[in-house]
Formats: sequence, C-alpha cells, structure tokens
Amino acid sequence: MMVQEICRDIKKLDFAKKHITTTITALHRLTMLVSAVEQLQVMASKRQYKEAAAQLEAVNQLCSHFEAYRDIPKITELREKFKNIKQIMKSHVFSDFSSLGTGKESEDTNLLQHLSDACLVVDALEPSVREELVNNFCSRELTSYEQIFEGAELAKLDKTERRYAWIKRRMRTNEEIWKIFPTSWLVPYRLCIQFCKKTRKQLEGILDNLKEKPDVATLLMALQRTLEFEDELAEKFGGGTQSREIGNEIEDIGRQNNSQSASDIRKKYEKKLAAHQGSENEEKDGNKDLSAPGAGFNFHGIISSCFEPHLTVYIELEEKTLMENLEKLVQEETWDVEEGSQNNVLSSSMQLFLIIKRSLKRCSALTKSQTLYNLFKVFQRVLKAYATKLFARLPKGGTGIVAAATGMDGQIKTSDRDERVICYIVNSAEYCHKTSGELAESVSKIIDSQFADRVDMSEVQDEFSAVITKSLVTLVHGLETKFDVEMAAMTRVPWGTLESVGDQSGYVNGINMILTSSIPVLGSLLSPIYFQFFLDKLASSLGPRFYMNIFKCKQISETGAQQMLLDTQAVKTILLEIPSLGRQTSGAAGYSKFVSREMSKAEALLKVILSPIDSVADTYRALLPEGTPMEFQRILELKGLKKSDQQSILDDFNKGAPAISQPSNVAAAGQAIQPAAPATTVQAISNPALVGFIASREDVLTRAAALGRGAATTGFKRFLALTEAAKDRKDGPFRKLFNA
Repeated sequence: MMVQEICRDIKKLDFAKKHITTTITALHRLTMLVSAVEQLQVMASKRQYKEAAAQLEAVNQLCSHFEAYRDIPKITELREKFKNIKQIMKSHVFSDFSSLGTGKESEDTNLLQHLSDACLVVDALEPSVREELVNNFCSRELTSYEQIFEGAELAKLDKTERRYAWIKRRMRTNEEIWKIFPTSWLVPYRLCIQFCKKTRKQLEGILDNLKEKPDVATLLMALQRTLEFEDELAEKFGGGTQSREIGNEIEDIGRQNNSQSASDIRKKYEKKLAAHQGSENEEKDGNKDLSAPGAGFNFHGIISSCFEPHLTVYIELEEKTLMENLEKLVQEETWDVEEGSQNNVLSSSMQLFLIIKRSLKRCSALTKSQTLYNLFKVFQRVLKAYATKLFARLPKGGTGIVAAATGMDGQIKTSDRDERVICYIVNSAEYCHKTSGELAESVSKIIDSQFADRVDMSEVQDEFSAVITKSLVTLVHGLETKFDVEMAAMTRVPWGTLESVGDQSGYVNGINMILTSSIPVLGSLLSPIYFQFFLDKLASSLGPRFYMNIFKCKQISETGAQQMLLDTQAVKTILLEIPSLGRQTSGAAGYSKFVSREMSKAEALLKVILSPIDSVADTYRALLPEGTPMEFQRILELKGLKKSDQQSILDDFNKGAPAISQPSNVAAAGQAIQPAAPATTVQAISNPALVGFIASREDVLTRAAALGRGAATTGFKRFLALTEAAKDRKDGPFRKLFNA
C-alpha cells in the first residue's frame, strides 16, 4: 500500500507525458499532412508528375496515421481535398496520354519523358486507374484497326493475313514509344489480347454472313495463318505452348515395334510421363484468371476456334480425297507381294494408312477439337470400305442355273494363286486390325480431352476380324472343293467285290497330293495363330465329310471294309503330318487330338461294318452311341443285307436302344478300349437285368478295337483269330457264330 501511494503521482505523470507526446506527434503529422497536400495541389496544377508521384506516396503514408480520426472535421476536410487532387491528377494524366500516337511525340521531344513520369503517378494512384488507362490506350490503338478491317474491301476471309501483318507492324513501329510504360503493366500483352478478341468477333461475322460454303483453300489458308499468329504470340509472351510430341505420335502409327530396344522403350515412357506432367501443369494454369497480367494467357484457339463450326467443308473434302485414293489403291493393287517380304501384307493396306497419317497430320495442325473427331469418323468409314473391298476380293461360290445343274452351286473353287491371295488378305486384315487400334490410340492422345473417350476403333477392328474369319473359311472351302474329285473316286471303288487288302487307295494319294501342294505355301504365309485356326477348320470339315462319304458308297464287303479302314488310318496320318508339312508345329498337340477324335468316328463306323451280322446292333450302339436308326439301316444296306433280312435286326436294334442309358465317347481308333466302367456303369451293375448287357458291351468294345488293329495290319486273319479265341466262351456276342 505504501509503495502504491508513493508511485501514484508518478503514474499520473507518466500518462500525462505519454498523452502530451502523442498529441505533439499527431499535431506535427497534421502539420506535415496539411503542407504536403498543399504542395501536391501545386504540383498537380503544374503537371509536375515526377515530384507529384513521390509526394503522393508521402501523403498516402501520412493519411494512414489518421485512420482513427476520420470523424474529425479537419481530417475529413483534408481527405476530401486529397481525393479531389487525385482526381485532378488522373484527368491530367489521361488528357496527356490522349496525345500519344497522334504524332505530337515527334514534335515535342519532352512528351515521352513527361508521359513516363505520368506513369509513376498512375502507379501511386489506385490500381483501377492503371487498368483504366491501359484499356483506354489499347482501345484507342485498335480504333483504326476496326475501321480499316470493317470496310467492305478488307472484311473478307482471304484478307485475314493482312490483319496479323497490321498488328505486328504496329508493335514493331511503336516499340520504342511504348517503352514509356513500365514493363509490369504488360501493355503489348494486353493490346494483343484485345486485338485477338476483336479479330475473332469480326471473323465470326464474316463466316456467319457467307451466303454459300466457303472455298476450302481460302478457309484453310486463313486458319493456317491464324494458327501461326497464335503460335507467335504464345512464344512471345510465354503462355500456353503446345506439345511438340504430336508428330511423333502420328509417326508411330503402323510401325513394327517388335525389335524395340530397352532404351527406345524407356524414351517412349519418359515422353509419356513428360506429356502427362505438362497436361497437369496446363490444367493448373487453366484455373488462373486469364485476363490478368502474367497469368499465362493461352493464345492457342483464342481466334482460331471461331473457324471450328465452318470446317465441315474441309472434312467433306478430306473424305472425298481419301475415298478416291482408296479406289485408286484397290484398282492398282496387284494382289501379290514382292519376294522376300517379311510381313506378306498387300501394299494397298500400308499405302492407305500412310495416306491416313498424312490426313491426320494436316488436321491436327489445324484443330484438335470437333473437326478432328469428325475426321476420325471419316477414317472409320474409309477403313470399313477397305474391309469391304478385301471381302469382295475373296473367291465366291458358283451361282445360277448352270452351277445348280452341275452340282457346283455354292462351291468355291480356288487355284494356287487364289490361295496365296487369300493368305495376303488375311495378313492385310490382321495388319489393318492392329494399325487401326494404334491409330485410335494416337488420336485419343492428340484430340481435346472431351473427345478422347469417344475415340474407338472396335467396330472397324470387328470388320477386319470378320474378313480374317471369312478368308480362312474360304480357304477351307476351296480345299474341300479340291477334295470333291477324290471323294467321288472313293465312292466309285468296288468295295463290295474287293478281293484283297493292299496298299492305300488312289483317292488317298490324291488327298495327299492336294495337301502336299497347298499346305507348305499356306504355312509359310499365315501366322501361327491363323494357320492353327485353318487346320482346326480343315480337320472339322474333312473328318465328318469322310465319315458321311462312307455312306455314299455302295455295298462294302469285309475285305472292302478292311481296305477302307486302312485308307482311313492313312488319311488320318496325312492329316496329322500337316503341321510339320506347314513348318508350324506350335499347336500340333491339340490339333492331333482333334484329328484323332474326328477320324475315329469313321474308323468306328468301319468296325461296325466289319462286325458279324448277329452282333452288329450291339457293336453299333457301343461304338456309335449317338447313331440313329436311319443310319443303322444304311449300315445294314452297306453290308449287303436285303430288305427282308434287315427288318428283324432293325426290330432288335429298336428294342435294345433304350438300354443305352448314357452315350459314351468313341475311343480313338487303333487303341484298345479299357473296360474300366464309369460311375454310372458301377451303379447299373446293381440291377441284375443289366449285367448281361454290360458284359456284352465290354466284349464288343474290346474286340472291335482289336479288330481295327487287325484290319490295318494283317487283315481278316486277325478277325479269325479273335473268333477262335471266343469259341470257349459260354456267353458274348461272338458265341452265336458257333451255335448256329
């Protein structure tokens, strides 16, 4: 308490001193502010801009100290006076700048320096004053431009280049004069932006007012000059530069990239990464206020985008040119490939993609928006038309009255040259399928992002896939037609009166000669995947056809059946050797199983024909479980049975048919069928009524397989040996032979 009482008076003195000091400082600053405002008023009246700029800074600082005293009348009066002085200075500056560009600068040598000092005053005033001054200057500079190019003589599309020459000449002529502006004002930059906007507006009016479609050459020339001008502005002011990787993307279309080195692949992905990062930066820049100085305004498209809705005539011309080139390429196509060619592709397909690449280059240099997408759709139509041309070149089957009368209706005849042409068409369609995908990928990288997801070549690729499939099927049908003579020869062999089993028949040699002549050529021209497809189609065609051809024969004796079984195995051997013949063995294992499965049906049929009369029904059901009564009746006819003798066997067959509850696959010919029963058979044994049938079925299967081996080697002697071994059995189908 004592200390507080002692210090009470000292605190009062301290506060008094502080208030006195603050008051003295405020009065001193007020005196300075009054004096500064009066001096500024004199400077403003005399247009002493350099001194006034410094004085403005001082007054602004002094005014900041009196923000808390706004309501004091004297302060309010001073602030109002200062505001009026700034308004006077602004009007003086704007008035002086109105003389810029009128020629007075050449008469008054001090005018440029005077205006340069005035810029200092503008910087000291509010930012809005600078914006207004620059906008006024740019508008005044472009007034003459609008007047010149709105006239009837120059307001034409073919005069577009003169517009850009005007602004470049203007900037070059006034470069020294415009140095009066501080570089931070970006006056040339702002002038060019306003010029571009006014030019775009005028060009839009010209294009919209055209009474007829514009001349394509004039339109493209104007667009090209506009793009060049935009490139120059972008380079000059450093904003929105385009990627230079477009040409590389287009050049990569259709190139064989199987031999790329690790460094090439690394460079490719480095380019992709750089392009991706560049697009991210561009997207960030796009969020800036493009009209603000230094924001990186993107000049690309600021004028040229107005041409976009009017480029339909250009696309129509490109489509017409591409279609004409396509017709010419197809007409000049030799449908042959030079010796030593690595890819065996028709020259028309490679030339077509070269033409498409040039068209893509031209368009991507002009626009990457809707017009480029429209051109991409043109590419789709052109490639589909080429697929149709390839399809039309394939050999066709015979049609008309003559073809029907001769039995050639729908049959396809192919020469050795036709087979080579078909292979070239397959390879060309494969090349087009692959390259069209690369084309779509390149376009999606070039085109504007809003169109990238719509760039798709799947429909075109489906067209070329259909051409490949049809070509390979035609190849198979052509070989089938060649087999017609041999199949007919097979039916003319007197199988019913054949006395002995000898070497393979003549028709087998004919089949072998046909395949030996065609397969090596096809194997050398087709890729492994399509050669394998061809082989599968051939086996699935020839196997069933050989099977059905047996039914076309007349009566077949046991010796004839043995000879035919030998022939069947010879044909199977020939088919199994086709992959080696074509020097393509990559898928040989699967193909061999396929051939064995198809040809085993013919072998099984012949084993049924070889079986005795009393057991033929059981053998048929065992070896051909999916057979039909009509087919079984035909087998009886092949065995030489009369109609009267057939009826009882058919009745027994029809009665026994339901006993086969589940069909089983026929075993491969020439291999003994093991009697290991599946699960369904094990369950059936529990029924005593079926025991006899299953034992009979196993006997038939075992002996029929052995019979097949015997017929292919020692002939009928093997069959006699089997019957001798069956004499001692008390049951089984062969026992009936000895009880008769």
